[in-house]
Amino acid sequence: MSYQDTLDYLYSRLPMFSRIGAAAIKKDLHNTIAICDFLGNPQRQIKTIHVAGTNGKGSTSHMLASIFQAAGYKTGLYTSPHLYDFRERIKINGELCAKDFVVSFTERIKPFIEQVEPSFFEITVGMAFDYFAKEKCDIAIIETGLGGRLDSTNIIQPELSIITNIGWDHMALLGNSLKEIAAETAGIIKAGIIKTSVPIVISETIPETKQLFIDKATLVNAPIYFAEDLLTLKSFQNNWQTSLFEFNQPLIHLLDAPLFQKSFTIECDLPGKYQYKNLKGVLVAVQLLTGMGWKIKASNVFTALTNIKKNTGLMGRWESIQDRPRIVLDVAHNEHGIHALLEQLETLSFDTLHIVTGMVKDKDIEAVLNLLPKNATYYYTQSHIPRALPVKELSAKGNSLGLIGSDYENVNLALQAANKNATDKDLILVIGSVFLVAEVDRTKF
Repeated sequence: MSYQDTLDYLYSRLPMFSRIGAAAIKKDLHNTIAICDFLGNPQRQIKTIHVAGTNGKGSTSHMLASIFQAAGYKTGLYTSPHLYDFRERIKINGELCAKDFVVSFTERIKPFIEQVEPSFFEITVGMAFDYFAKEKCDIAIIETGLGGRLDSTNIIQPELSIITNIGWDHMALLGNSLKEIAAETAGIIKAGIIKTSVPIVISETIPETKQLFIDKATLVNAPIYFAEDLLTLKSFQNNWQTSLFEFNQPLIHLLDAPLFQKSFTIECDLPGKYQYKNLKGVLVAVQLLTGMGWKIKASNVFTALTNIKKNTGLMGRWESIQDRPRIVLDVAHNEHGIHALLEQLETLSFDTLHIVTGMVKDKDIEAVLNLLPKNATYYYTQSHIPRALPVKELSAKGNSLGLIGSDYENVNLALQAANKNATDKDLILVIGSVFLVAEVDRTKF
């Protein structure tokens, strides 16, 4: 098979959550265990860090990958979904995995696929583990797909785990309360992302879930660290391309060999005040990892956080693709993500706000729309996947809530209209769905 033939086979043969939703989810780990057995259990041949959470796990994973790269480690990175190229899911030191490997892996595992009928995500997880093991990575950062306890990535025994936050998303699959979602993520019912004796860092503390995490960590003798108890944001400065975060570290004595003084400033090339929550988790994790023998210097951390996009190829997180008018792409798509986006907008100066948006059916559409500003001009559209909410439904709901706008067949037509209507001092946001951002034709802007 050619590379394109291989992708066509994977997309058509395997149920894919990003396209069809809940029908693609396998609520147990049997297939993943079987896949990894078939492959010789490559996940046991690599050291890993596990990252879960409702929002921020992608940014957190890329921050960690950039730091390990800057420290000289051969660093694997598994994330999902991809925006433009399937191989964005599986990288080493920021380089996409080889096309030849995708082809050879698929040919090798094709008989297994025909027999077991796993999901797309289950196969890509196995592919990532196999690639990282074959390439002899020093460390691999593994992002969960959905939840934690029964996520396909949850067969690893990591060096350390991070839960970024718990918020409202995928309620139909994970639960209808923050405690239920947290329980599914942490693995309260069975062994989950909080594993026996493995340190766990909680980036953002939520009162409803804190005790639940403490109880599970105590049960399995896992050291637990709440980053918000260890680091305090002292000041914040922001522009369109970078952010400066000044932190106080009041409990510096907790860790044996701290990297930082009691007050320090971090420059990050992922703009957005909300990134300070992810940064807290990452900085605490790095200090713990240095205490475990990983050789990471403070200079590595500072350099890495100013070069996350360059080092890892991250896209779609407050990503500016044009200056006049400013066009920003952001994959914010749930209440927590939209809150963070609005917080970021308050720190910036612009004239009129234009919002290009499309969503998927299984989100709480009204809750998200109710957060959006009524003084913006809206351009409603949809991505071209089965899960996409039809643009007519979205625009009808939006207009009924006072978010006045027009319909467009695809995101590029909507973006062209916004670009035409905006002045040089306006801001155009493309938000609402990872899949919508993925369909933006960057060559035109």
